[in-house]
Amino acid sequence: MEAFAAVVLTGGGARRMGGIDKPAVPVGGQPMRDRVLDAVSGASARIVVGPATGLPPDVRHTREDPPGGGPVAATEAGLALLDPDPPTTVLLAADLPLLTAEAVRSLVEHVSGAAVDGAVYLDDGGRRQLLCGAWRTAALRAALARVRAGRGGTLAGASIRGLVADLTVAELSWTRSGPPPWWDCDTDDDVRRAEEWIR
Repeated sequence: MEAFAAVVLTGGGARRMGGIDKPAVPVGGQPMRDRVLDAVSGASARIVVGPATGLPPDVRHTREDPPGGGPVAATEAGLALLDPDPPTTVLLAADLPLLTAEAVRSLVEHVSGAAVDGAVYLDDGGRRQLLCGAWRTAALRAALARVRAGRGGTLAGASIRGLVADLTVAELSWTRSGPPPWWDCDTDDDVRRAEEWIR
C-alpha cells in the first residue's frame, strides 16, 4: 500500500448532543477520536485539526482559520502540516468509532489502484460519507484552491460536498464482516448502537 497521511477533524458543535466534546466521548472504553487515530496508525503523518487535548506525541495538531470555520478550512489547515505530500490523504471525522485499519486500507488501495481522485464509503442509505474517505493529496489541494478562489479568498463556511464536487470519486460499500466503518455518531443513540456493535 502506498504512503498516506491522515487528517482527523475534531471540530463541530455537536448540537444534537448538547454541545459536548463529542470526539472525547468513549466507545468501548476509548474516546472516539483515539479509536480513529488507532485506525490510521500506519499513516506517515497523523494530524488532528480542531479542539484536542491529550494527543499521542507523534500526532500533530493545528486549528482551522478561523477557529470554527468548518471542515473545508480544517482540511486546508491539516494539509498545511504535510511536508512532503504523500500521494494520498485520508480525511476523517473524529466520530467514527467503528473505523478499522482494514477499512482505511481499502480506501487507500482504491485511490492508488484506479483513475479516481478519491474513494469514500456509502452508508446503508446510499449516501456518500465524505469524511470517511481517501483522496489524492494533489487533487485535494487543487480543489481547495478552486473553492477559495470562488469564495473571494475564504474557506470559512464552505462545505465538503462543494469541495469535492468536481472530483472523480469511487463509492465503496462495506460488505465485509464486522460493523460499518462509516458509522458516525451524531446522537446519543448512535453512540449506544456503536457500543452494541463492538461488544
